Amino acid sequence: ALISSYFIIRQKFILAIFFFLIAGFLDFIDGAVARYKNIATKVGAYLDTICDRYVEGILLFGLIFLPLPRIFLPGFTWVFLILFGTFLTTYAKAAAKEKEIVEKELKGGFLSRGERIILFFLVLILGAIDPSFTFMTHLLILIAILTNFTALQRIFSSIKSS
Repeated sequence: ALISSYFIIRQKFILAIFFFLIAGFLDFIDGAVARYKNIATKVGAYLDTICDRYVEGILLFGLIFLPLPRIFLPGFTWVFLILFGTFLTTYAKAAAKEKEIVEKELKGGFLSRGERIILFFLVLILGAIDPSFTFMTHLLILIAILTNFTALQRIFSSIKSS
């Protein structure tokens, strides 16, 4: 993720995509190998979740250095709102479980991690093909709205189930 973020900052999106895909592949492989070898643990799953948040934060960090056009708000604000929504989505799930508001772990919502990863991949593709970053910024706005909507979905779902 660090290498991908570096290439995002340098506006070398093909290389950013390449290292993004490698990071995603390695994330998939480590869990699959642990499950296959029957050595998966709760600590491993916990650390994987923490690493996922770091990866998302590091990748989004790279975007704040781009000359994103101002669409309603400065571009870096949309990136911050994505980060905020992403972390709040995860925190809403963890807090509901910790406070015993829900019996089983909250899942889903409109834009969970899998969908965010796909959309971030599209963000990188748009960065590679649109040097004005206009299309990228529009997609970032959509992601910012949907990540926060998903956080609210999880919050209201937790409250409703209590």
